[in-house]
Amino acid sequence: MTIEHVETAIIGAGQAGLATAYHLQRRGRSCLILDSNDKVGDNWRAQWDSLRLYSPAQYDGLPGLPFPSPRWSYPTKDEVAAYLSAYAQRFRLPVRTLSRVDRLHAVDGKYVLQLGVDRIIADNVVVATGTFGRTPNIPDFALDLDPSIRQLHSSEYRNPAQLNPGRVLVVGAAHSGTDIALEVAGTHPTVLAGRDTGQVPVRLDRWTMRLLFPAVVFLGSHVLTRRTPMGRKALEGVRFHGGPNIRVKRSDLRDRGVERVLDRVTDVQGGRPMLADGRVLDVANVVWCTGFRQVFDWIDLPIFGADGWPREMRGVVPDAPGLFFCGLAFQYAFSSTVLAGVGRDAAYVAEQIEARVEESLALAA
Repeated sequence: MTIEHVETAIIGAGQAGLATAYHLQRRGRSCLILDSNDKVGDNWRAQWDSLRLYSPAQYDGLPGLPFPSPRWSYPTKDEVAAYLSAYAQRFRLPVRTLSRVDRLHAVDGKYVLQLGVDRIIADNVVVATGTFGRTPNIPDFALDLDPSIRQLHSSEYRNPAQLNPGRVLVVGAAHSGTDIALEVAGTHPTVLAGRDTGQVPVRLDRWTMRLLFPAVVFLGSHVLTRRTPMGRKALEGVRFHGGPNIRVKRSDLRDRGVERVLDRVTDVQGGRPMLADGRVLDVANVVWCTGFRQVFDWIDLPIFGADGWPREMRGVVPDAPGLFFCGLAFQYAFSSTVLAGVGRDAAYVAEQIEARVEESLALAA
C-alpha cells in the first residue's frame, strides 16, 4: 500500500476536470487528476458513433485553447476526445489514468481517496466525474423482458449493426433518444416512447442559427442561472426530465417513419414492454435512453439531498469545506452542461480553492 499527499485531487479527466486543473495551474496551485480510463477522452470515444456536439466548434474550446475545427462545424465525439487529449498534453496537466477512486471520506480535516489498496490524502478534492453520474438509469422491470429482446442502454449503443433484425423500441425522447431513434429508423421499424421535452425551433445547420447562437449562449450563461426564477425552473427540467431537442425535430422523426408514443414504458407483460395505457409492444430490441442515476455511493460524506444530488452552490459544498464539484448539470447555469460553460465553472472552483489554501497558509504562519 502506498500513501500519497496532494494539495488538490481532481477526480475525472473530462472537460470539467481538465479545465479546473488548467485554472489551478495558472494560479500556481498544484493538483493531481485521477481518471479510471486508459486515455484522456475515453468517455467521449465510448459514445455512439454518429454523435456530434450541439454547439459549433467556436463555442467548444476550453480555457486557453480554441477547438481546432471550422467555426461553424459541429465536432464529432472522436474529435472532442482528441481535443481533450491534446489539451491535457498542451498544458502538461498532471493526469494519472487507470486510477479509479473507490471511496472518498474525511479524516481529521483531510480527504482520503481510496484507490484499491492505495491511499491519497488531499487538502481539497474536486469531483468532476461527469454531468449525470456513473450508473445507467434502467428500470428494474427490464430484467423481466424476454431474453431474446436485445437491450442496450444509450451508453452501450454504438450503431444499428448491434441490433437484432426487427422492431426497435427507444425509451426516452430527450437528446439521445431522438438522435438514436432517427438513426435506427433508417434500418429498423422504430417506436420512440416518452414525454415530449420540446424542441428548439431553429435548425443547427441553417444560416439563421449563426445569427441566433450568440443570443442562445448569452441566455444559457447569464439568464438561465440558479440565481433567477427562470433558471431555477429550468434546472428542474434539465436535471430530472431532459432539455428540449436541439438537432432532431418532430418532423424528422415523422419523415423517417418513427412511431411516436407519448406514454411511458411502465412494466412488462408476457416478456414484452408495456406502456402506461396498457398497450404491449412486440419488439426485438429496446434501447434505454433513460439517462443516468446520480449515484455517489463511493462518496462517504453526508452532503447529499433527498434527490441524490450534492448540496452545493456553484460547485462549493458548504457542509464539507475543501470539497468541490465541477461538471454538474446546471452547476450554475444552463450552459454548465456543455463545453461552452465548463470553463467559467472551473475558474470559479479554482478561485475558491486558491482562497482556501491561502487562508490555511495565513493561519499557519
